[in-house]
Amino acid sequence: MKRAKLEHNAQDTIDEASVDLKPAEVENSGDSGDKSSKKRDAAGWPRSRKGKAKDTKNVGRRRRGTRNEEATSKMQLEEPSREQSPKPLRLPKRQSALLIGFCGTGCNGMQIQPNVRTIEGVLFEALVRAGAVSQDNADDPTKVSLSRAARTDAGVHAAGNLVSMKLITVIPGVKDFAARINEELPPEIRVWGYGRVQNSFNARMSCDSRKYTYFFPTYLLIPPKPGSEFHHALQQHTESLQLSTGSVGPPHPFWSTVDVGSSAHEDDLLLKRKWRIGSEQVELLRETAKKFEGTHNFHNFTVGREFSDRSNQRHMKSIEISEPAVYGDTEWISVLFHGQSFMLHQRKMMCALVLSCRTGTPSQIIDELYGPRMVVVPKMPALGLLLEYPIFDSYNSKVSSLNEKLEPKHPDYRPVIDFEQYRPDIDAFKQKHIYENMRAIEDRNGVFDAWIRSIDTYAGEDLLYLNPKGIIPASAVFKKGEKRYNTFKDNRRFDRTGAMPEEKDKASATDDEEIEEDHLSKTLLEEAEG
Repeated sequence: MKRAKLEHNAQDTIDEASVDLKPAEVENSGDSGDKSSKKRDAAGWPRSRKGKAKDTKNVGRRRRGTRNEEATSKMQLEEPSREQSPKPLRLPKRQSALLIGFCGTGCNGMQIQPNVRTIEGVLFEALVRAGAVSQDNADDPTKVSLSRAARTDAGVHAAGNLVSMKLITVIPGVKDFAARINEELPPEIRVWGYGRVQNSFNARMSCDSRKYTYFFPTYLLIPPKPGSEFHHALQQHTESLQLSTGSVGPPHPFWSTVDVGSSAHEDDLLLKRKWRIGSEQVELLRETAKKFEGTHNFHNFTVGREFSDRSNQRHMKSIEISEPAVYGDTEWISVLFHGQSFMLHQRKMMCALVLSCRTGTPSQIIDELYGPRMVVVPKMPALGLLLEYPIFDSYNSKVSSLNEKLEPKHPDYRPVIDFEQYRPDIDAFKQKHIYENMRAIEDRNGVFDAWIRSIDTYAGEDLLYLNPKGIIPASAVFKKGEKRYNTFKDNRRFDRTGAMPEEKDKASATDDEEIEEDHLSKTLLEEAEG
């Protein structure tokens, strides 16, 4: 304090000695042979601060800091009390990876958004409360470089996902870091484990591939109900093709047992849940799903992408379809997608698979959808989608090589990222918080039945590529800037996985129900992918 006072008095003496001098006067008062007097700053003062007069007009030339004068004065007045209260201990933070799982019901997706509940938002708040994120960084996740391996849509679940950020992993008094974080989390969000990663690690960029599973009731493969608008539109289009074979033909055996003219939706659903898929249809699903494998242009399976955009090229490593299984009254089947990356709303892939098999459309329609013509492909409900886990083979290979001569306790040792080591916990979580929740919502609300009926109430031309030829007709092609009438629009309620709002069967949703995402920038689309 004494030294600060002396410095302050010395500066006052200098200021008083030169307070009446103007820049020109200072220049003239110097020795004409003094080179420093010829060097001026932007305000006209000599660059040397020695003997510099106090300038009340050029306050911007004073030393700038993070506090204003009022705050500085307050700080000086409070100095004694500040000395008495010790500053919080600054704990080191390290670039780390958190392996997590969650049930997405009740959350507006994975990524943090203002004023809505998200998985990252809940997780970040828990990390702050547990002391893994300091109070200095608690107001902004970007301060700790938060990133995710896969972004999931609203309501979508994940048995495994990974977020990376700079964390305080050694917290005083905390023996089990993951357990401490879980204490602050709701039971539907879990931390499986954590580990130090390299400083250059980025969860999204370091991820090689991802696995997703989609579950759905097999009754979705029952053809459209005779007499429905969609059935009528397909019938008319098939007749216009003038095919010698491949007409819509007689009703499916399922509909022969139903009074299609007067049966209520509830009665139809009870019968649908008792229906079981045949082995031939399972093989048809598998044959069609093989069309997704390899590298293709997926512009028709996302939003806001032109055919010429190179980022549409995605590689699907494998597609696997399980044997159907009965839970309660309903038969379910699952499709496992393993791809390098997935574009926003790529559950449209599932819709193309289901609708083509449901309508008897040849599998070549999938090849057609990779072509330049743009068509409307609806989205399947979010309820059936599950992120299994992201894969980091390249990163694991790199750190394994570096770890060869290191002990696990060495500060440079980095563990591999492996979700399988938590398999028992993950499977138990999936069964309780994802599968049972998913089936309970379907049993209670009939989400998938409501979705397929929203398809059957559509009478327009957008879905006429579902035909016996497997070729996209000109009437179904969407041209940018061209006004189309009676277009198919997805409904927001099928993006939810919780309680369903009041049902509206018509596919042409009102303006506030439409999902307008074509305006998203390329950067935002890339950030939304996983």
